[in-house]
Amino acid sequence: MNDNQFKFSNAVIGLPLFFILFIWVIYWMQIRFDFDFYRHGIYPRDFSGLQGVLFSPFIHENMDHLYNNTIPLLVLLPALQYFYPKQSVSVICFGILFSGLLTWLIGRENFHIGASGLIYVLVSFIFFKGIQTKYYRLVALSFSVVLLYGGMIWYVFPDVDAGISWEGHLAGFITGFGLSMYYKTPEYTKPIIYDWQRPDFDPSEDPFMKHFDENGNFVNTEIEEEENQFSDPYFNSNVIVNYIVTKTESEDKE
Repeated sequence: MNDNQFKFSNAVIGLPLFFILFIWVIYWMQIRFDFDFYRHGIYPRDFSGLQGVLFSPFIHENMDHLYNNTIPLLVLLPALQYFYPKQSVSVICFGILFSGLLTWLIGRENFHIGASGLIYVLVSFIFFKGIQTKYYRLVALSFSVVLLYGGMIWYVFPDVDAGISWEGHLAGFITGFGLSMYYKTPEYTKPIIYDWQRPDFDPSEDPFMKHFDENGNFVNTEIEEEENQFSDPYFNSNVIVNYIVTKTESEDKE
């Protein structure tokens, strides 16, 4: 795989916008019709609480909660779709499923709602997958994610903020790492290594480099070869050369 594999498509914009529009519509319905969607979140170790595995990413407590999740999704979802188009839908679907199940297993007995678990899935997957590929563009993407969202790592620990679901964050982070290990991406084209970049390169043996001296100045090797040729003993100027001249018949008559 090479850089030509990274192609912009309508899905790079369409997929994130559809997902974000959907969660905003859900929140609008919640405040417009006074629906109590909170009870459809994840309630750990309760059979009825399993419904939240599917529903919780689309349910938010208030406008601040929704806004704080919208901005990262606007960045991470297009990045996922552009750089990992074949895995993007699977990462989102399985990320929601497995992070939700893990939250259901380890979470406190309370309703866990919000798309932050999915955000941690995306951050974890993009970071670890880029490092694993060792491809310079994806490694740069991993470092960009760390620069933007590296501070989120503190919210996977308990007692940082009692009002957040650190269990959902931790579940998302673990799920993202697991998905990065599971999905295999094609090997990317290795950079071209020229002969002069190799450690065993000898400029004196290279037919091109011999035209330059140690300071990088051009040397006319053809003149040097001619000078060397005439310095050969076979071309010594002291050698006597006898010429044989033959006369033609017209010269004899004269």
